Amino acid sequence: MALIELKQITVAYDQKNNILKNFNLSVEKGEFVSLLGPSGCGKTTTLRLIAGFNEAKEGQFLFDGRDYTKVPVHKRNFGFVFQGHALFPHLSVFENVAFGLKLRKTDGSQAKKRVHDILEVVNLKGFEDRYPAQLSGGQRQRVAIARSLVIQPDLLLFDEPLSSLDANLRVQMRMEIRRIQKELKVTTVYVSHDQEECFSISDKVAIMNKGVIEQLDSPQVIYKQPRTEFVARFVGFENVIHAKEAGASFSAVSTGGQETGKWAIRPDDIDISGGEAGAQQSNSSQGTVKVTTYLGREYQYVVETPLGEFIVNDGREKPYEHGERVTLLFPEEKLVPVL
Repeated sequence: MALIELKQITVAYDQKNNILKNFNLSVEKGEFVSLLGPSGCGKTTTLRLIAGFNEAKEGQFLFDGRDYTKVPVHKRNFGFVFQGHALFPHLSVFENVAFGLKLRKTDGSQAKKRVHDILEVVNLKGFEDRYPAQLSGGQRQRVAIARSLVIQPDLLLFDEPLSSLDANLRVQMRMEIRRIQKELKVTTVYVSHDQEECFSISDKVAIMNKGVIEQLDSPQVIYKQPRTEFVARFVGFENVIHAKEAGASFSAVSTGGQETGKWAIRPDDIDISGGEAGAQQSNSSQGTVKVTTYLGREYQYVVETPLGEFIVNDGREKPYEHGERVTLLFPEEKLVPVL
């Protein structure tokens, strides 16, 4: 039985607009699951529902087999790490971390030990007497994590915790979050709009679109085998070929037996060559270069073909020019069928 089960959940902020509709999600104990998707897809709403800040209009939330649908926030032993740290500026690091224990009226000596222990876990030993203004962004985020962990939560929730940090610090902090989660074995649900961030630290990723999960899988499966066109485009398969337009010249159509299917392919996986050489091969199409962009290590092209426009990356030194005729080859093994 899963630790978290959201069953047929509907959340609406007014009578007409549903943020989540018949939404389902299962998370196993000890898993690190990320909710990933564009703004407005419902990922933060889902997190706030689990935390107890949002209420379901319909459906059921089960936690460890118990019905938590109507359980108030203060009775859910969940740790929540907010996007903006939400530290008390007038309290020291020790006092910020101990705040939840104080509310729970934890014994003083036990509280002190737990605060010191968790500060050691997040590598902030020796920072007890500092104040938030005396800390870096990464250190403040560690204090926020320690405050959530010191209560020994049954579940840890993150709402875009790294969005306010610079790029290098985000990389350091995401690995730190994963280390801490692994060390403490705490079940974690993490929200982000950053694909690389989610893929690097999660056991599973749920790709969300318009209030539903389009795919819930390991990062490796989603990256290599996206199930839908939306997921494919979201993880870098910027090109989609429609079987109906491709016709019998595409071996992916004849071997797949799906005359109305779609195939996605990454820009790096399309072979581009000058002129019309190889234009009669299967899985190929002639086209005209419409845009040439220099990316540093390679050039990126927008090529117009009878099958539509395609984005193609190529590393040759001399670029194809605007208006030049080219041939695109779509290797069968690189074509991924999508819904």
